[in-house]
Amino acid sequence: MNKFAQLDRKFVWHPFTQMRDWLKREPIVIASGQGAVLRDVRGREYLDANSSIWTNLHGHQHPKINSAIARQLKKISHSSALGYANEPASLLAAKLVQAANPKSEIRNPKLEKVFFSDDGSTALEVALKLAYEFTRRTRGKTAGRASSRAVTPKFLSLDGAYHGDTIGAVSLGHIDLFHRAYGGMLFRTDKVMSPYCYRCPFNRAKPERADARNYRKCNWECVGEVEQKFSTQKKKGNPYAAFVFEPLMQGAAGMIPQPDGWLRQVADIARRHGALLIADEVMTGFGRTGIVAADVRRLIPNSRKKLEPPHVGRYDGLFASHHEAVQPDFLCLAKGLTGGYLPMAATLTTQKVFDAFLGEYEEFKTFFHGHSFTGNQLGAAASVASVEILQTEKSIRQRAQLQKNLHEVLQSLWSLPNIGDVRHVGLVAGIELVKNWRTREPFVLRDRAGIRVCEAMARRGVLTRPVGNVIVLMPPYCTTKAQLQKMVSTLCEAVTEIFPVKNQASNPRRQASV
Repeated sequence: MNKFAQLDRKFVWHPFTQMRDWLKREPIVIASGQGAVLRDVRGREYLDANSSIWTNLHGHQHPKINSAIARQLKKISHSSALGYANEPASLLAAKLVQAANPKSEIRNPKLEKVFFSDDGSTALEVALKLAYEFTRRTRGKTAGRASSRAVTPKFLSLDGAYHGDTIGAVSLGHIDLFHRAYGGMLFRTDKVMSPYCYRCPFNRAKPERADARNYRKCNWECVGEVEQKFSTQKKKGNPYAAFVFEPLMQGAAGMIPQPDGWLRQVADIARRHGALLIADEVMTGFGRTGIVAADVRRLIPNSRKKLEPPHVGRYDGLFASHHEAVQPDFLCLAKGLTGGYLPMAATLTTQKVFDAFLGEYEEFKTFFHGHSFTGNQLGAAASVASVEILQTEKSIRQRAQLQKNLHEVLQSLWSLPNIGDVRHVGLVAGIELVKNWRTREPFVLRDRAGIRVCEAMARRGVLTRPVGNVIVLMPPYCTTKAQLQKMVSTLCEAVTEIFPVKNQASNPRRQASV
């Protein structure tokens, strides 16, 4: 066994990993990477099919980001943001504000202030604390109460929500498998049904070999549930302070995509009831949810195939919320912020929220929250470079082509009876494994369906990680069509190996090369 694998098994405790299973085999030890390719210590190559857990946007060893970090290293790697400013963080804040306020039909509020932190959990924790205190101060004042302490803000999030692992972020989550153990430590938040078309109790459509959003039969009951939830809470005399959501697709819930129009409708409901909007774009931000179909055809003139889903809004830059012309009060960013190079996060908010924390020193209206590495220079320098790459015409065309290619190669998966739903939003796909596509019968946890398929993929040189029974494909933006075809054909082969069925497609590799 490789010496680093031995050290890992002896000393390292891995996240979201059953370590008893981990210790049964030699782990893959990653040594280097280039573009969409990873290499282990034995020299074997793998395709990075989930962008190193949804972070590495441009591929490994991108020269522009490498150079930006190297230049910054020659100056300073870190200094405190408690009482001091720095160059790259200031520049990054300006770029994020510009990107978050596109010149389009997207309605206010304008996002004008940036609070830096460390990761997605802390980005949500910042938004949660700001929304909590802002609501206490503003509602207490308008209600004529003597103290804002009389107001107890409440939050609403989606069933299956995952917003991170700090106590506040876990309180917003509703995945029992992850969160039940910490119930005694959490504050209560409410949940409302997620628009999970494939398994929606209101969807009357029988299973088809297509994305469930495109053949659903319902009356938008999921939107009605949101309306009812807000109305019921308002009658209690304490309207929700904020509605927290991942726009267009819920990640850890199982890559659950929202049907076109859902986000715009529920955002309007929340606004009418006076709730703030907290958009968790830790996964969906920085171009991950792609470009609308019309813009793909414009950028790639010979693109004739129908692209699904053709989001209701227009393409307005880097953030998923803007696809449906929704502008949140809090925009939470992390993961791809640095291009996958360094841990860094940001929470963008409005001038109105910022002003609620202004006062004299002795009033203690300060936002009492912080992180040692807030505004870290290396992370900020990498982030500036990443954002600049994303805004180039080359990168936009590259992402449009990748989106088109991903849509095309995914179609081969419908031939496999153990694949129930293929969900695709922009540059991310979730493939749900089932016992039988005609009944939608799920695998139980002890079947380890998703894990076994991903292990089979790894043996064939493609790395990704499942979310339960859902296989995630989230390739770096530099991924070529040939590499994408290998990712999908390898998935086909792995599913066929783990779940052999008579008369199943005999050559999935050929089928994936559409």
